[in-house]
Amino acid sequence: MTRVTPSLTIPDDSTRASALFMIVLRLVFVLVLVAVGWSLASDERYVSENKDLVIIGFAGVALVFIAMDVFVPRKSLSAISGLFFGLVVGMVVAYGLSLIIDLLVEANIAGGGLLDSSAPLVSAIKLAIGVICCYLAVSFILQTKDDVRFVIPYVQFAKETKGSRPVVLDTSVIVDGRIADIANTSIFESELIVPRFVLLELQTIADSSDKLKRTRGRRGLDILNKLQASEHVEIQILEVVPERSARNAGVDEMLVDLALQLNGKIVTNDYNLNKIAQLRGVPVLNINDLANSLKPVVLPGESLSVKIIKPGESSGQGIGYLEDGTMVVAEGGREKLGQTVPLIVTSVLQTSAGRMVFGRLEGTPSSDRHRPRSEQA
Repeated sequence: MTRVTPSLTIPDDSTRASALFMIVLRLVFVLVLVAVGWSLASDERYVSENKDLVIIGFAGVALVFIAMDVFVPRKSLSAISGLFFGLVVGMVVAYGLSLIIDLLVEANIAGGGLLDSSAPLVSAIKLAIGVICCYLAVSFILQTKDDVRFVIPYVQFAKETKGSRPVVLDTSVIVDGRIADIANTSIFESELIVPRFVLLELQTIADSSDKLKRTRGRRGLDILNKLQASEHVEIQILEVVPERSARNAGVDEMLVDLALQLNGKIVTNDYNLNKIAQLRGVPVLNINDLANSLKPVVLPGESLSVKIIKPGESSGQGIGYLEDGTMVVAEGGREKLGQTVPLIVTSVLQTSAGRMVFGRLEGTPSSDRHRPRSEQA
């Protein structure tokens, strides 16, 4: 028997275009530096021997910078901002100290303490002070960038997203499948983000030896294919692993870290992930809460019809369900098993597990004995 694993087609048009542009940019960068080296080697005033080594040296420098760029795939805008701000502060402080040093040198020279031959030493001291100031300023800014806004108002090295936030999908909500129907309503204005580690988890579940897990994993992959084929939503497979996540971090922790980096929100129906995200300050859309809020409102005194399918816990009670899955407890309905009976709603109880409707058969006098404790109190 041949096992068929659902395929996942990832639309990489923008990613491929960006990768091609980076290749062209790096090639142009190498050619420009080689041209600069060739121009310098052609000038006899600066280079008279080993001209080829000069050109190779410039090409080597270009390759070193490209290697640094490739091996650091995740660039941090906040780190670059902190570096720039720290350099500016360091150079300003170094300039002020250099003026003080110049005044001291002039005073000592006028008094015969220092000679003009000491100028190189003074320049070296000023350069060292400049480097030290820049280093200390950059180090301080990078380590305290989250608190800068309290010292300098309106200055914050955090990513600000204008418009709608990206939506990060959890494994459980993909396997659940209702996200595809919700997306088809065009309710999501921003793109849906599926991290690579979530996709790998789905593939691991789909390859499980357990039949139930294997079915759930394949269903999740089918839901992703359905989302990609939908014209009402954009979905992206994100390759980047969150910076703050350790190698042995769980998927929930990585999802929260990624949502913090993207300034986005998480869509899930996992209770534990919901609580962790709320503690970390990440907005969460819980599919179960959304489904409960969309259930039709039933008020006491209204009439409805329900089919009694099983007896209740208390004497005389029967249990039925509405079309949306809401459980209905019917007083005196135990004798009506398998029948569709008209009920008068007596009370409605909303819990974290869902909504429960209590009612009595039409023509039956109302009784407080079988009402929920919250109603009796």
